[in-house]
Parts: sequence; C-alpha cells; structure tokens
Amino acid sequence: MIKKYVMYLFLIGAISLNAQGLRTLGKKIINSKGEEVLLKGIGLGGWMLQEGYMMNSSGAADTQHEFIEKLNLLIGEEETKTFYSNWRKNFFQKQDLDSIKKWGYNSVRLAMHYNLFTPPIEAEPIQGENTWLETGFEMVDELLTWCEANEIYLILDMHAAPGGQGQDAAISDYDSDKPSLWESELNKSKTMALWGKLAERYKDKEWIGGYDLLNEVNWPLGDSVLRDLYVRITNEIRTYDSNHILFIEGNWFANDFSGLTPPWDSNMVYSFHKYWTYNDTASIQWVLDLRNQHNVPLWMGESGENSNVWYTEAINLFEDNNIGWSWWPWKRIATTVSPFSINSNPKYEAIINYWKGEAAKPSVLDAIDGLKQITDDLLVDNNKYYKDVVDACIRQPQDETHIPYKNHTIPGVIYLSDYDLGTNGIAYNDIDYANYSLSTNEYKAWNSGWNYRNDGVDIQTNTDNTNSNGYHIGFTQKNEWLKYTVNVEETGFYNFKFRYATEQSGGKPKFFLDEVDFAGDVTLGSTGGWSNFVFQTVSNKYMEAGKHILKILVDGNASYNMSSIEFLKSTETIPSFNVLSASTNDDEKSLKIVLNQPLNNQELTNNPFEVTVNNATRTITSAAIDPSNNRLIVIELAKYLFYQDEIKVSYIGNSITSTYNVALSNFQNKLVNNNLITRLLIPGKIQAEDFSTQQGLETENTTDTGAGQNIGYTDAGDYAEYLIYISESGYYNLNLRTAAESSAGKIEFELSHNEVTQSISTIDLPVTGGWQSWQTTATQTTLNEGIYTLKMKVLQSGFNMNWFEFEFTSSLSTEDVIKNGVKIFPNPFTDNFNIKLNNQQIIKDLKIMDLNGRLIKNIHPTESNGVYNLSSLKSGVYLLSIETDKGSFQKKLIKD
Repeated sequence: MIKKYVMYLFLIGAISLNAQGLRTLGKKIINSKGEEVLLKGIGLGGWMLQEGYMMNSSGAADTQHEFIEKLNLLIGEEETKTFYSNWRKNFFQKQDLDSIKKWGYNSVRLAMHYNLFTPPIEAEPIQGENTWLETGFEMVDELLTWCEANEIYLILDMHAAPGGQGQDAAISDYDSDKPSLWESELNKSKTMALWGKLAERYKDKEWIGGYDLLNEVNWPLGDSVLRDLYVRITNEIRTYDSNHILFIEGNWFANDFSGLTPPWDSNMVYSFHKYWTYNDTASIQWVLDLRNQHNVPLWMGESGENSNVWYTEAINLFEDNNIGWSWWPWKRIATTVSPFSINSNPKYEAIINYWKGEAAKPSVLDAIDGLKQITDDLLVDNNKYYKDVVDACIRQPQDETHIPYKNHTIPGVIYLSDYDLGTNGIAYNDIDYANYSLSTNEYKAWNSGWNYRNDGVDIQTNTDNTNSNGYHIGFTQKNEWLKYTVNVEETGFYNFKFRYATEQSGGKPKFFLDEVDFAGDVTLGSTGGWSNFVFQTVSNKYMEAGKHILKILVDGNASYNMSSIEFLKSTETIPSFNVLSASTNDDEKSLKIVLNQPLNNQELTNNPFEVTVNNATRTITSAAIDPSNNRLIVIELAKYLFYQDEIKVSYIGNSITSTYNVALSNFQNKLVNNNLITRLLIPGKIQAEDFSTQQGLETENTTDTGAGQNIGYTDAGDYAEYLIYISESGYYNLNLRTAAESSAGKIEFELSHNEVTQSISTIDLPVTGGWQSWQTTATQTTLNEGIYTLKMKVLQSGFNMNWFEFEFTSSLSTEDVIKNGVKIFPNPFTDNFNIKLNNQQIIKDLKIMDLNGRLIKNIHPTESNGVYNLSSLKSGVYLLSIETDKGSFQKKLIKD
C-alpha cells in the first residue's frame, strides 16, 4: 500500500513536471527540461478583437463595438453575426499555425476579447455573477491543439478586459459611455474570474506559455491600483495553476512599471512593448536595469508596424540582450507590415467611405457581398504573403547577407521590384527606411510607395503592359541601389533593355556585376511622364556564365521610375576593345580601369599609362591585371588620393589585348569616379564636433566666434576620432580652442594607420574662467603625409573644445623624412621589438648604446620579419642607432 502511494505521488509529480512547460529561473525563461527558451513569437491581433486601424476603418469606426453597431444599422444583426462568425472561422486556421512553425517562430500571443468568454456586466442576468460563453474557450482549445502538434507556445493575452483598460479606446474596445475596468468593481471581479476560469482549464497544458494579464493599460492610476489588481488576479490564477508564467505589463502602453516592483510572484516576467524608437541599447536600458535589479526575465511582448529594417534592428537588439519577443500583427487588411495582408475590395471600402461621410450609403446586398469577400480573403491561400517581413524577423537577425527574392536568369526579364532579400545597405540602399518618430519627435514617412514589400525601397503600382509585373521602383534618389542574384547561362555579349519613365532628363543609372561596371555610361532622357515607360537599350556588353550579383545604382541629376531590365543574347559582331569606366579603390592609393572585354594573360608595364590629379602628373608604382577579375587593370600610385581630387587616367599604347585578340583602344584623360570616403584635410582647421566616432562626449551650441557647436562634458577616457588626410609632410603648429571653468584639462593626439599608432602631442589646457570663455593654446608637432585616424584622447577632464588647427610651417629635412619613415614598436618592450621601414629603406647597421653614447651591443640586421630579440639586455633606457642606405639617426629605446 505504501509502495502504491509512493508510486502515485511519483506519477503526480511527473505529470506536474511535464505540464509545467515554461517557467522562470532567475533572469531566464526555461522549459521543462531546464533548457533556456528565447521566445520568438507572433501576435494574433485582429482575430478575437478588431482594432479600427486593422480594419482600415479608422475615423469611421475606431473600436470594435462601434464597428458592430454601425454594421447592425447597415445590414442587420443577423448578417452582422454571420460576418463575425465567418471572420472567426477563417482568420486563423491550422494552416496559419503550420506556417508559423515552418518559418521558425516558436510562440504565438493570442489577443483575447473578454466578450467571447463572458458577457459584459450590464448583460449578466444576475448582477455580480458570471455567465460563461463557449465561443472563446473553444477557439483557445482548437488553437492550443494546433500549437501542441507544432510544439508552439501559446501565450494568452487579455487584450480587451471587461470594461476596457485604456483611454486609447480601440486597443481594448473601451466604451466611454460605460464604466471602464478601473471604474467598476464588477469589471475587476469579472476579469479576475475569467483568468481563474482560464487557469483552471489550462493549468496542465505544457504548451500554454503563460498568461499576459493585461495588455497596454493606459489610464491614470497612481502607483498602487494596477499592482493591486494584478495581485488579485495572480491570487485567483494561483488557486488553480501554480505552474504557468505570469507576464506583467506596465501602465502607459506597457512601459511604466511604477508601483509594480518588486515582483510578488516567483514565476513572473516583466513585459514591455517597443514601437517607433531608435534600436540602440539606450532605448531599452531602463528595462535592462529592471531585470538586473529584480532578477526577473524580460519579454518584449509587442512590437511591429514599421519597416523591415526596423524589425531586424530591433530583434538584433532584443536577442543580443537575451530578450524574447512577439511581433504584431500576423495579418491585417491592406498592409505591407505583417507576414500576411488581407485584400480589401471596393464594396467593403464603400462601407467605410459611407461611415466617414465620403460616399453614398451602399445597398444591403452590396455591403454583404463586400463583407463576405473580406471573410473569404481571410484564408491564408487568399492572403498576400510578405516573405520579406518573415525574412527580416527570422533570418536577417542571424544572417547579414542577401539571398534571392526570386530566381533571375540571363537571358530573361528581371522585374526590379524583385531585388534580393536583405536589409538596407546589404540588399539595397535607400535614403529613408524606418520610422523612429518616438525618438525624433517627428514623423517622417520612410516609404513613398507602400506597395509589394516592406523595405525602404519605394515601390509603386503601374499599368504598363510591357515587361512589367505591375510594380516599379519610384522616388529614386542619387546613390540608392538594388542588388539581384542572377544566373548567366552563357558567357558572351548581351544587349539589355532598361524600362523606365521620367519627366526629367539627366538620369545616369550604373550597372554592375559583382561590383564591377559592365555597361559603361548610360544616360536617360525624358519620356514625357512618370507613367510613360520606354526602353533604353544598351548593346554588346560582356557577361560571364555563372552566378553573379547584379547591382543597379541610381546616379545622375534626375529621378526616374524603373520597372524592369531584359537581357538578350547579342547577335552583333564583337565590339571594339574599350575602357568602360575608371574609379578609385578603397585603399585610397590606387584606381581600377574597367574594360568591356576580358584581358589576355599578360604582364603590364607602367609606361603606357598616365594619371593626373588636379592636372598634376602622379607617379605610378605598378600596373597589373586584377587577379580576381580579368576585365580590370589596377594602377597603384606612390601617394594617397583625397576625396575632392579630380583624377584622370590615360593610355597610349598597343600592347594590351583581350581574349578576343583585340588591341585596347587608346584613351586620354578618362575621368576617374572618385568614390573615396570623406576625410578632413590637413593643413586646416577641424571643428571638434566633426568626429567620425566618439565615446563619452556631448555637443552643445557655442558662443565662440563663428558660433556652431563645441564638444563638452569631457571625462578621462573619453575620446573623439577624425578621419584625416595630411597632404604634406612637415612641421606644423597645432592650435586648440578650449574653455574651462575651473579645472585644467589635458589631452593627447594620436595618429593611427595600418594598425600602427603614434602619439604626436600631449597638451595641457588652461583654466579660462568659464565654459564659454575661449582661449587658444599652441604647440608644435611633426606630421607625415598620408591618410590616418586622428584620435583626441581626454587624459584629464573639465574642458570644452571648439576646434583645433594644424598650420603647416615648413617641410621636413631629408634626415627627418628618413627618421619618420621608421617605426619601432612596442616601445617600451620586454623581450622583442619590431622595426618597420617606410620609404623603401634598407638597414645596414644597428647598435644599442647607453645614454652616454657607449656601445652596449651590435645587432645583425634581419631582412625577414624585422623582429629583434634583446631578452638578455637589462632593463633601462637606451639609444638605438640605425644606419640605413638613406642615412643614419638615433631613437630612444626602453627595456622593461
């Protein structure tokens, strides 16, 4: 008997453990196996509760009860009930849930309306008692069955509590003519009873992920009212269910946790929502602090209604901080922001327009037809599927690449709206791409097309019937681009037809394969209208067989709509061998010449080429075929280039031939596209706020001469970095404009290039008597020409800086040039140090001497790696005497 009783307890314990599902463990959410679970979910808004904006009825029927009241008047109560019955039946089915599982989500958040489970308090036969309706429970039961089959967690969300919990009426179907949740004890009691009923029914269900007690409360409650109701609901739930997580949202749209700490339950998660803010750590620091202070997990319970870029940014932020998330919504009428869009129809829109007072009253039959069409179109098979939205939420946070949106084959037609899947800067580049209005306090439309996809790319519809899928890229701006993964079936020459429309002239799209120009200069003229699409034909362009990335770059001084590009195998004779274009390389010291045919394998010499920079001839150090692409010639220069330089290249010769045995045509003064990054020019004045990166500093307006801004709030360890170009080696005056109220500051300037860093000056800054009382401090330094990152490091705090300036005074002597062409590192050293030579010097002799000039050690120069071992040398300060083929000099060397 005892054995049986022990076995009974064991079985009960096993069942309880199995039914436990998710629970909290410190700052983590874990499953019944003790494995951490990061929730990746979808919110099922619109199924049990229809907010007006999701029905496209904002301004006509913002809340569900208004929508129902107006439908009753228009088509009658029976037809309205039929509409809602069909809506609930078709909106979400097993096929929807199967898709959620297939795409990689692991949870759903069901936005519930209480009135599917229990009637409002005014409709109860006996005041204070609760009648239970089967509709809501049956919907949850069926959904849970699908979730269990797919191992998807179901989180129950009280989106519309009895009476409504928020002044933003649409969210919770609040009716201001009736008492809210907060104004009625009966509503509070009904809410508690409903949660108790749900907990009793689902207490043993492993795939119930938890209970989200109240969605987005927005009501002036003080610090105790919300907590009091939460505790009462918690007690009711725990009467039946001690296993499932309680998700607790703050007031004011989930984000004000005043009065809601510390936690009152051991299996509780704080849930916040995030919309339309920057996706940086600062935007969620407040809730990270909440987690750290109270040792509870976080869940971002609702976000969305933005662009794909914003989605990927936000999910990256959440997952980097170990926060699960749920995206909103799964589907709604006529949208691009969710995985599915429900098609609208003219007869449905006539209803909405009538309610807005913008159209005549539709007939009952037409209204019923429009509503029936809407409910038929709720089915997944009738929805528009936005795979780009799913990709932005599931793949892109883990994979910073672009993948095909559709298969593109050359020859063939490529619809330009079918660019690759990926985020801004990866698959495409668009100027406006997300809504950050709650951070900027200004709404700026991130899209001007609102069609076909949810990226920043502006896609519009058209009626063109030639090489069109009904969409085109519009509102194009210079330097925007799109990428397409393509498969070229055969190596050879191709013609292509670019389909475009514009009222302007001067558009110059550029076409690249694997980032290399293959079309040369293309200029677009006006077509007479933004909808008047025509072809711009480009002939005889070389393409190699295989998989490539086609890139189309918007350039020129005009905007244009572009819809497609069709590639056709050329039947023309092989074209003459010409230069297509030339451009700078990222190393800022070379340029590439792009040819229209591949080159024969041959050695190139410098002599046939000439490069001029601002009309002055530059020394060429080498010319060679690019080993990665035999349509490219790379010209290396002796000196660095500047982003404002005008660069031209010429070729006079007959020795360079293509694989088609055609000699390259001569060209003179071919303008090189200067694509170099912006750098600050030295000699010159640099405004302190023009940094490329910084840490710990802030900017503010200055009253100094010239106005503008200064940097301030300096603390030791802060820094600012500036990308600079030093045009000439020499001696420089370094002038700094600073202000300090009471503390003397101290800074250091460093130059970095190719992982080598050198200090060029350490400066003490004066006390000026005020934060806007400015003085100029001067010192001297020596600089070598080239490109660098200049770092201003704060060593001692307490100053503002407006600007600093490098004034050229005189050139370096030959000895100085040699000396500054040698780097010794690390210095101080322990056992080994390195000598790095510039200016093509060769070391002839090395000596270690003491500070009195006495010889300590002769060192044999090494030509292999420039590393020297002096582990046997005693710690101290020495002189390193270096003799090269270009001169001799000494440098201080410190042995630790």
